[in-house]
Amino acid sequence: MLKKMENLDDDCKKLLDLLHTSDLNFSEQKIELINKIYLKDKLLHSQLLSILLDRYYDASVMTDFIDGVMFELLLQSDNTIVHTEISKHFAQGIVRLKSECNIDYLPLQKLLLSKKFQEADTLTHVLLCQLSQILGNHTRKWLYFTDINRFPATDLHTIDQLWQVHSGGLFGLSVQKRIWLSNNSDWERFWAKIGWKVDNVNCRYPQEFVWDVNAPEGHLPLFNQLRGVQVMAALFEHPAF
Repeated sequence: MLKKMENLDDDCKKLLDLLHTSDLNFSEQKIELINKIYLKDKLLHSQLLSILLDRYYDASVMTDFIDGVMFELLLQSDNTIVHTEISKHFAQGIVRLKSECNIDYLPLQKLLLSKKFQEADTLTHVLLCQLSQILGNHTRKWLYFTDINRFPATDLHTIDQLWQVHSGGLFGLSVQKRIWLSNNSDWERFWAKIGWKVDNVNCRYPQEFVWDVNAPEGHLPLFNQLRGVQVMAALFEHPAF
């Protein structure tokens, strides 16, 4: 059983202080400190887990990719207490798999945790189509932009959070929206920035896309820009984001 957060290592105290800021400029510093703590002493894995659990059960804290870094490191720990507690508290992963349409997001969680990004991208589109089919009472296996406004924010948050948490904050719909806005909502600049166009030429699927964390920020999940921008525009305008 884990002890409460007392007699914390100095680096763990520093981490707690850093975690109080949501400024993305501190992300690299947080990740470096988490890795330092993890590698310093396996006895500190319990302290790292205590910090993670404290954040997980704090309703005011949104689970983010920093929590994902801690979680994925602790999954590799050979500290038996840590393994027991992770199995107890995170049986379905670090992201709460909420859905208003009874969609099962566990397979997506498993693919993203395993860094199988191409398979996760394919499944993401299957799941979005499932949402559309349930809410629109149809069997169509592609999205219309008119489908999007019916999507519950809960489900879009779950999908986006899974992508963000298990990519170190690199991927996800909200990441893509941030990049789109930072490029003045200019779609051509956006395609180039996220690596869907190179030298003004559309990348060919799947061989010219990057299926790992060496990809440009916002590279995944994919949407077919050849069909136009309406689906992505509708997603970016959704209240979920």
